[in-house]
Amino acid sequence: MIIAIDGGVASGKSAVGKRVADHLGLPFIDSGLMYRAITRLAAERGIDPGDADALTRLAETTDIRIEGERVWADGKELTDVIYDSDFADALPAVSATRGVRAALVDKQRQAGEHGVVMAGRDIGTVVFPNADHKFFLTASVAEKVRRRAAQFEKRGEPVDEEAMRREVELRDRVDSERPVAPLKPAEDAVIIDTDNLSLDDVIARVLVEIEETVGGE
Repeated sequence: MIIAIDGGVASGKSAVGKRVADHLGLPFIDSGLMYRAITRLAAERGIDPGDADALTRLAETTDIRIEGERVWADGKELTDVIYDSDFADALPAVSATRGVRAALVDKQRQAGEHGVVMAGRDIGTVVFPNADHKFFLTASVAEKVRRRAAQFEKRGEPVDEEAMRREVELRDRVDSERPVAPLKPAEDAVIIDTDNLSLDDVIARVLVEIEETVGGE
């Protein structure tokens, strides 16, 4: 079974995806960790975020492994540094690079070909257009900022809510307007507005949709 869970920044897709995967006994992959890993490596190696050829070669040749919230690149664990703010500004540009997306989509398909719950921004539209179940999570900017702040606090990082608001708005705009694999719900995705729902509520909604479909078959 392949389940795609898409949504913008801080929409809750990763938290929901992990719990749904645990419930169903499937592996969970946050595809965004792959883009963060390439962005991190590019920064370490002095590759300009605008150098599409160099970024593409990096994405094509790097071995990325993800297990839950942990990520490795060429055998080196990046988990503790994957969310560092010093390269966050480069992430949208790297993620929008056509060659990077093509290389990482191939890796995502290989990783999930035997069954997976995968979260991202183009899983239901590009990575697995024939996924068994597709969901697209939405949330208001205010709710996304609240969730983002909670993530930072959990990691013991300082919180600047105004800066977070700008980041959230920029990421969603860039992701939605990019020419390659823009952020948008698949035509057959179930859209869930998560603003007034708890994490447990969203998970329950997803599982009901899956179980009803499976039962109907």
